[in-house]
Amino acid sequence: MRREHSRAGDLHLLNGELDKLVSEGRNPNSLGLDLLDARDILEKINAEDRGVADAVQREIPAITAAVERIVEAFNAGGRLIYIGAGTSGRLGVLDASECPPTFSVPPGMVVGLIAGGNVALTTAVEGAEDDPALGAADLQAIALEARDVVVGIAVSGRTPYVIGALEYARGLGATTVALSCNPAAAIAEIADIAIAPVVGPEILTGSTRMKSGTAQKLVLNMLSTASMVRIGKVYQNLMVDVTVSNGKLYARAVRIVMDAAGVSAEDAAALLDMTRNDVKLAILIAMTGMELEEGRALIQRSRGFLREAINEKTAQGRND
Repeated sequence: MRREHSRAGDLHLLNGELDKLVSEGRNPNSLGLDLLDARDILEKINAEDRGVADAVQREIPAITAAVERIVEAFNAGGRLIYIGAGTSGRLGVLDASECPPTFSVPPGMVVGLIAGGNVALTTAVEGAEDDPALGAADLQAIALEARDVVVGIAVSGRTPYVIGALEYARGLGATTVALSCNPAAAIAEIADIAIAPVVGPEILTGSTRMKSGTAQKLVLNMLSTASMVRIGKVYQNLMVDVTVSNGKLYARAVRIVMDAAGVSAEDAAALLDMTRNDVKLAILIAMTGMELEEGRALIQRSRGFLREAINEKTAQGRND
């Protein structure tokens, strides 16, 4: 009887917390969702989705602050670490997993952690998100350091797993970022930087994989992409540090060299062969006529910024 009373009390407390969350509210625009045909359901979903980008736009100052701290961390040898549960955790793991092939960074530079471990990527792990000690333990397991940035992701902003992780990270002196979709979220009170695109109640009540998940993915894309641009992984708008690991990526690398250097597909392929698929180096040689080792040394001296390397060589040529 005492245990049942305790459960009832916990349930009452949880329901009280959920009642305060915008993301858990009922959307007045979809109260008749079950009466609609397929086309009208899709129109409703699409109409709600249109406001997501605006909600993210309002958070650009906070996202900017987070990017600046991430760039500082990368330049100091630190890491970007995403941590969350359920959909939030899966989105963090997804963004982290795309960074090595897109930007040729080592797998450990951007890390995605999800409550319950990798099995939780495809299967719900009961109770994993309810234990704050697990969030701290997962950061301990990857040897979190003060120079790292930890982004805690939770639509509700109250997930115990994420709260535990952010509290542990803050205790170590790491930069902490909270990404939620509710104002005045609990994780926002813990973190150095709070990002909260408030997209309102979902079309399907409580299904935060929808608008809230879309907003989270947009923010995560912005955090990683802008940070990579700022550390020299991009020239113009081209991913010049792409890892050539399959046929599609090889074809993309050829096109990147063609677009950047204005050479033919045949010449681009020959340059990639010469540089062992180093796209940056292939472009630099095509644009400046440099020797292989000289070009490699110049890119290293330019800290990987291709534009800086090109400008230095061009200026040198004018002075000769």
